[in-house]
Amino acid sequence: MIMVTGASSGIGKAVALQASADGDHVILAARGKAALEETATACLTSGAASALVVPADVGDDAAVARCFEQTLERHGGIDAVVHCAGVVAYGRTEEVPVEVFDAVIRTNLTGSVNVARHAVPLMRAQASGSLVLVGSVIGHMAVPSMSAYVLSKWGVRALARQLQLENRDLADVNISYVAPGGVDTPIYEQAANYQGFVGRPPPPVDSPEKIARVILARIDNHRARTQVGVANGIIRFGFSALPWAFDFLVGPLYKLAASDRTRPTDAVEGNVLASVESGNQLRGGYANAFVGLSRNAATVLKGLTGRSR
Repeated sequence: MIMVTGASSGIGKAVALQASADGDHVILAARGKAALEETATACLTSGAASALVVPADVGDDAAVARCFEQTLERHGGIDAVVHCAGVVAYGRTEEVPVEVFDAVIRTNLTGSVNVARHAVPLMRAQASGSLVLVGSVIGHMAVPSMSAYVLSKWGVRALARQLQLENRDLADVNISYVAPGGVDTPIYEQAANYQGFVGRPPPPVDSPEKIARVILARIDNHRARTQVGVANGIIRFGFSALPWAFDFLVGPLYKLAASDRTRPTDAVEGNVLASVESGNQLRGGYANAFVGLSRNAATVLKGLTGRSR
């Protein structure tokens, strides 16, 4: 039995579908019921032994508790929990509205704590089980216009490390942390946005299916911390070992590679405060990120040329 949070979209949906293909029982949690029902249907078609839909906001500890209660009522135990639920807000720290900034922290970080608070005691009582927390390479660095997300993902990484230390005494209770780089999911399009342009994953962009394969491999072949993305090591090295170079480059590179300068946008709350189920999909349509980068470069160049005249 495997519980997946954020199962209605992106990485969470990919994890649920791949676990289903292995014939697992899947417990699917996210805020939107209709999108979860779609995932459940796809999981059963893929070969899931069963699919339990539990609408839940991971930022609400009582809702997370009910999710685990329903799981125990149905299955009597749980083998693994993969926590994928997350939201993004773009904008300078002082420009993101208080309620949106706090909601990103609530979903990404407090939600991770809530899931761990209920998963870990159950696994310790069973003397077995795996909890995988999905972080981000952004939890190892600083990024302009993404303060809330950066803070939340640094916190998820710290939480994973803390849980690993606290559960060393039980060999079959495993806590893993997986940090993807850019991934082709709808999270960027669904984000709250106060930076003026739609966000996008920086290249190279991995598929959600690739991230899901790594996550499920961590359950079967435990490894405490895993980076996914060929650029992650370079970025982390630059941030830690060459901070002067990182700080000089990250602003221009962010504008070029992590936002779509061809798509200006008004301020929007996205799916941060409430689920926007119509936007929940497996992929986000960012597979060819270098095309987007080229368009950004052309737009920036055009702007510079226009100002020079």
